[in-house]
Amino acid sequence: MKIKLELPLGEDVIHFLADKFNLLSPGETILKAEKAGEGNMNVVLRITTNFRSVILKQSRPFVHKYPQIPAPFERISVEKAFYDTIAGQTRLASMTPSPLAFDEESQLLALEDLGASSDFTAIYSDSAKITDSEIVRLAEFLFELHSLQVDSFPSNTPMKVLNHAHIFSIPFLETPPINLNSVQPGLEEIAQPFRYDNVLKKAIGVIGNRYLLTGKTLLHGDFYPGSWLKSADGIYIIDTEFAFLGDREFDLGVLIAHLAMAGIEEGKIHLALETYETTELILSLLRNYAGVEILRRLFGVAQLPLMLTLEEKFKLANLAKTMILDA
Repeated sequence: MKIKLELPLGEDVIHFLADKFNLLSPGETILKAEKAGEGNMNVVLRITTNFRSVILKQSRPFVHKYPQIPAPFERISVEKAFYDTIAGQTRLASMTPSPLAFDEESQLLALEDLGASSDFTAIYSDSAKITDSEIVRLAEFLFELHSLQVDSFPSNTPMKVLNHAHIFSIPFLETPPINLNSVQPGLEEIAQPFRYDNVLKKAIGVIGNRYLLTGKTLLHGDFYPGSWLKSADGIYIIDTEFAFLGDREFDLGVLIAHLAMAGIEEGKIHLALETYETTELILSLLRNYAGVEILRRLFGVAQLPLMLTLEEKFKLANLAKTMILDA
């Protein structure tokens, strides 16, 4: 039986949790069901019982925040596969929620509730919201993840194709689906020269084609501040439905790009690179991926709460262009 997760919880969902997931123990009753944060891709609820609380996460055949954008329904299966893959890795597993139950037909995943926490998107308005030790821990997580020997993992091609469009294509369309002046007056005019720069767009196309290839390294796939949680116990990493086998430089490039957009000083960005240090990194490819991530966040649909002036965004965009054209 396929179950649809929504508020208020129906009796069918409650019975499903008790009978199919075996999540409710004798004498355990649901006291409250509520949204668990502002999820972009999926429906995410916190279920509080008289004993504990758990997180329920379910995908739809569209992006939850933007229902007009189709998205692969099976993406929660990939998230479950990610948790299964790292299950034997103590340090990695300790920084991610533990899966409790999964129903493939409904693409419904029950996860450990990490408790009171907040993501790191506050760093866009205050770079002091992230410490050196936290930057080091993020880089350590990526290094440990990328060091895993993974023989097989779901290709996740539909999610890669969706992400490819929003990273490498849509932000650079001459007629984009978003009027950037509604984000910040004057931003549309700043974007125009980049959208008509054929040399830049050709280079982005080459990088995008590489992104679509299958690599040998397990990636998180969306390693930005919205996927990092700060709690009293430390940092946790969530939202792994974009995971795939690809270039390690992609994950690390996204991390570097978001630190740069948050105004983190260059020395602290180098701290992340020094922590990750490996001779296997292709530095030019790392810069390429970081540059594209910056431009797509400035000019694409997936906007961030950046507290930057138009002049600062223009300067950042030109830096990103240099990174992309770095041979």
